[in-house]
Amino acid sequence: MSYRVCLPTAGTGSRLGELTRFLNKSLVGIANRPILSHLIEQFSEDAEFVIALGHKGHLVREFLALAYPAKRFLFAEVSPFEGPSSGLGLSLLACQQYLQQPFVFISCDTLVRGAPIPPPETNWMACAEVGDLAPYRTLALRGGNVEAICEKGEGRLGSHQAYIGLAGIHDHQAFWTAMQSGGAQAIHTGEAYGLRALLPQGIAAHTLPWYDTGNPPALTRAREAYQEPDAPNILEKATESIWFVDSQVIKFSDDEKFIANRVRRVEQLVGYVPIVTGTQPHMYRYGKVAGQVMSEVVTLPLFDRLLTHSEGFWTRQSLGEASSQAFRQTCMAFYREKTHERVALFYRNFGRQDGTEAINGRALPTLASLLAKVDWNWLADGLPGRFHGDFHFENILWNSDAQQFCFLDWRQDFGGNLATGDINYDLAKLLHGLIISHELIARDLYGVDWQADAIRYDFHRKQVLVACERHFAHWLRQAGYDVAKVWTLTALIYLNIAALHHAPYSLLLYALGKDMLAITLEDYDAN
Repeated sequence: MSYRVCLPTAGTGSRLGELTRFLNKSLVGIANRPILSHLIEQFSEDAEFVIALGHKGHLVREFLALAYPAKRFLFAEVSPFEGPSSGLGLSLLACQQYLQQPFVFISCDTLVRGAPIPPPETNWMACAEVGDLAPYRTLALRGGNVEAICEKGEGRLGSHQAYIGLAGIHDHQAFWTAMQSGGAQAIHTGEAYGLRALLPQGIAAHTLPWYDTGNPPALTRAREAYQEPDAPNILEKATESIWFVDSQVIKFSDDEKFIANRVRRVEQLVGYVPIVTGTQPHMYRYGKVAGQVMSEVVTLPLFDRLLTHSEGFWTRQSLGEASSQAFRQTCMAFYREKTHERVALFYRNFGRQDGTEAINGRALPTLASLLAKVDWNWLADGLPGRFHGDFHFENILWNSDAQQFCFLDWRQDFGGNLATGDINYDLAKLLHGLIISHELIARDLYGVDWQADAIRYDFHRKQVLVACERHFAHWLRQAGYDVAKVWTLTALIYLNIAALHHAPYSLLLYALGKDMLAITLEDYDAN
């Protein structure tokens, strides 16, 4: 049976906090895919979706255009989607014109796993057994049917089950008549208002395996349940996401210029990165590349092979006097000015301030005094050439069958320049990933304790990455690179990215960056 599914995504998702500041709540990730993908794929291939749009609705449109170009989606704009006159019922009424037939309603925080969702051949409501009914609207059941639809706090264990925000609406005309006549109460109550009008006709009850995604604790449980053992380790960022949908990879950024420049740079990176197959203002798509991330397969010989391969990628550019001067200015801004901006952002984001806390038992001055000692002119004297910009193991794939590397998630520019970057920065990015393992961070194998007068941090390391780090230092010297410059840039990278991650990982990055910078500056003085 082909049917339509009503999927409201208009709300702000305020219960999820910062996760929905830059994203629609249906695009929050579970197992490296948006909740929206899991929702859609719960239904049959020929199901059509009527989607209510509001908060960040343009991102829902963009994602669906890239991820499911062959599926049919009908969109309804909801206004207002927040404030006292908004409500789930208003989202439903906005979709009414597309739902003059039997349909399924599903809230965008309802995941069902391991059981088919029935078509709307009859009226039905889905429920689940939970230990605490208080947070949920409940269904009073008798003989496999719904006897009453109860508000939060009215349900009793044994006679009631939690309603999970999923229902089949066969008698759609009676449903819409009730919703239209219900006024403000129908808008506030949502689909339950219209469903109560169907009780005389009969509503079957279906108990289904349910995962809620509407609040942080529930979302955490859903993420644990959907976690895939061999999934890539991608650390979350508030303004960026990478999603895997079937054989496609979709990269999201809140910044339209970021996406546009990423796509433009593919022309300069041909042969080393995937070909982009689709774009939207905030997203681009490319085919999933066969292989494994380097962090999963790295050995010392393979790492050495990567370095040899990368030497062909890091082609240097000969610049004239004016271009050289402009490049040095770009490096200066990229390293010095950006570092000061990011450090200030870190202090604002996490309520910290520059201090003289001892780090791991070693007395240190303020970070400002350390940054003042950096020879920025020396650091800005970079190596102009082709660059990746975020060159670490999680962005490098190795296909053992084809014996090929592929570079992913390249940076959109280097200080505004799309064609020329500092090769030293790629080298430092590689080093930063050898020191900090994304996999171990994702498993919370680190600790940081920030007190008024002392910071202590620690993190696990893989022995193979320690060996690669030693080999890398030797390789840099043999290849004629400035090892001190690479190490200094690595310390600055940690300080820069600290503001972009969530606590407590952000605190670890700051402490490590400051500690490493102090050590490199001491080495300068010693030499």
